[in-house]
Amino acid sequence: MSVHLHRDLENLKARILDMGAMVETAVNKAITSLIDRRPELASEVLDGDDAIDECEVAIEVECQKILALHQPVASDLRVILTVLKVNNDLERAGDLAANLAERAADLAAKPALKFPAQLEQMAERTRAILRDSLDAFVQQDTRLAREVRERDDEIDELNREVFRAGEEAMRADGGAINRLLQLLSCARQMERIADLATNIAEDVVFLVEGTVIRHRRQV
Repeated sequence: MSVHLHRDLENLKARILDMGAMVETAVNKAITSLIDRRPELASEVLDGDDAIDECEVAIEVECQKILALHQPVASDLRVILTVLKVNNDLERAGDLAANLAERAADLAAKPALKFPAQLEQMAERTRAILRDSLDAFVQQDTRLAREVRERDDEIDELNREVFRAGEEAMRADGGAINRLLQLLSCARQMERIADLATNIAEDVVFLVEGTVIRHRRQV
């Protein structure tokens, strides 16, 4: 690897880690704004969404420059391809955090609902799976990445349980239907964030081993 390519790849890694930190902060704030009814945190998430978008574009441009200037191969090429995929997943997770924040702010302005216990479990597991997927990326830890991948099914099941609880609550209280629909949408945003965290974990395996495990159940 040339000195210039090494320098550019290290700078690229630093930028994607900064973006990961931004997105993790946005997701944590959005979830806290929902659970604790703190609309000011939702506003912070929405105000910061443009910065995440700008970071995503800058990283993509940087990847294009490195590909054009250095024409990397083998593991160096995998780094760039992985960064491109993780970059896209992080930007989408940032958008989902913004969607969650919008719904959290709207719910905070209305009478409080009793959250299904599964929703708070989803919230904590969504935080954890995103954090661990990013840790796996930083440490290039394929063991942790595979563990993250397996935990996604737990969040999917919690999402189904939240929907069943929401349907029961709608039947019991017709006046709460609009708020409950917002709540179910929040659960859906968290489930999708967990899916994106799983994508990142799968990309870690590709980065380290050169193996594509997406769409495969056990590898």
